Amino acid sequence: MLFWRLALLLAAATLLAAPAPKKAAAGPVQRWMNALTPRQRVAQLVIIKSVGTLPPSRSRAYRAFVKSVETDGVGGIIVNNRVGRTGAINAEPFEMVTFLNRMQKLAKVPLLIGGDFERGASMRVAGTVKYPHSMAFAATGSTEYSRYLGLATAREARALGVHWIYAPDADVNNNPENPIINIRSYGEDPELVAQHVKAYIEGAKSDPANPVLVTLKHFPGHGDTATDSHAGMPKLEVDRVRLDRVELVPFRAGIAAGVDSVMTGHIALPAVDPTGAPATISKPVITGLLRGELGFQGIVSTDAMDMAGLTAQYPPGEAAVRALEAGVDVLLIPANPEAAINGVMAAIRSGRLTQARVDASVRKVLAAKAKLGLDKSRYVPAETLSDTLDAPGAAEKAVEIAGRAVTLVRDKSGLLPLAKDANACVLLLAERKGNTNGQAFLDEMAARAPKVPVQLLDPQTPALAPPEGCGTVVVGAYAQIGGYGEKNAPLPGAYPELVGELIKSGKPLILIGLGNPYMIRAFPEIPAYFTTYSPAPPSEAAAVRALFGEIPMTGKKVVTVE
Repeated sequence: MLFWRLALLLAAATLLAAPAPKKAAAGPVQRWMNALTPRQRVAQLVIIKSVGTLPPSRSRAYRAFVKSVETDGVGGIIVNNRVGRTGAINAEPFEMVTFLNRMQKLAKVPLLIGGDFERGASMRVAGTVKYPHSMAFAATGSTEYSRYLGLATAREARALGVHWIYAPDADVNNNPENPIINIRSYGEDPELVAQHVKAYIEGAKSDPANPVLVTLKHFPGHGDTATDSHAGMPKLEVDRVRLDRVELVPFRAGIAAGVDSVMTGHIALPAVDPTGAPATISKPVITGLLRGELGFQGIVSTDAMDMAGLTAQYPPGEAAVRALEAGVDVLLIPANPEAAINGVMAAIRSGRLTQARVDASVRKVLAAKAKLGLDKSRYVPAETLSDTLDAPGAAEKAVEIAGRAVTLVRDKSGLLPLAKDANACVLLLAERKGNTNGQAFLDEMAARAPKVPVQLLDPQTPALAPPEGCGTVVVGAYAQIGGYGEKNAPLPGAYPELVGELIKSGKPLILIGLGNPYMIRAFPEIPAYFTTYSPAPPSEAAAVRALFGEIPMTGKKVVTVE
């Protein structure tokens, strides 16, 4: 008995003498949470806008970025185009990387950097591979191309310091008059759109060395709308049966494929929320439908909150509070970021929102940053940037995709292919004055048929008489949306009148839809029509090759155009 008492005493003494177990170190999410003030936690839910340029350090613009990033502690930046006299101007890659690295250095918590990279980085960044629009990918008949674009975009994005890709577009474009989605969609067939959405997500997530966040947009579906949410609030007038059968199909597929985030649309959905509130601030749509019925538990982001679909109804602070009440996590481009933060803080103080509700979204954002490895490395090296942006085979792949997408809609008079020595002339109808429409087309024409005259026009060109001395007239029309002006014309400016005069002339006429495929609906008398579903340079080049019969027009009709 004495022996056992001595053994117990010795064991107890050993336990008392042993060092206490070390407390596990807090992970990055908790460390970041602990370092943030309540106001900075709210700011983590805000994504502000940049055009990717580096303002002078003493400029007002730079000081505003310093305040938002260093003082307020916003959660991230989205890179957008700057608007010039001739349209959107993309950021220069090296300047953009320098700017983002400088902002990352200022941030207490690493910034999430986003980009609307629907066509790869080329949608926002100069000097990158120019891919066609989504509808062209669907027209190829192969989801492998969409899978490839997801992978290529993830690599481009991370090389540029971008972590959050606001793509793919999951809208089903079954409304020919849609003024904003159109060729950004994969088409009008919900199952086809779902297949490409799934393939894109799988591709974007296939390279562990380049993790990104991938986003479905614009929930609950922006395809069957006739209003641009940048200018007003669209209404999706469909019943619940139709919603399940069409609009929600690609979103369900994307969620099943493991998409990271869903972007809301500023779209009223009366079938789910009879109040007519835009989905962005609708609890029945976000918490009820998206989170409850569809089971999505990832990050829900608003669409840009400076769009008229939202700003016409609510000031920035109120819009931010209503979005969080609805179940949204991230406030993208509030019209006034500081007012949005102040509005949420006031709602917490009044009890309208709880700190726990805000913290739940903050933890999602911080967990995404940790998942992306930003706690280990937030900067990107500029010296290796060109290697990724000029990846071997990428430009050739874009050309291949564009060629496979060219789709013959009609050739009633056997006008195609056009002989290179034909008595013909070409009119190119640029979408706006001074932009880059037509340059690739001109180059390809000069290489193949240098004696065929080509005119590049702009929308302000008055209606012209049919060119004299031409046997066949080829019209290449650039358009990205569903309608222009008050009359929702198929082409901008004086172009509809010009095409009308060409039809009246009785000359053999070939129309090439370089973008919006629906334009032929306005000109049913035209005997020959084919479309590229995109005005991107590879699509321009593919149009010329198809015109002369160098490549077959094997593309699929992914929307109904006649």
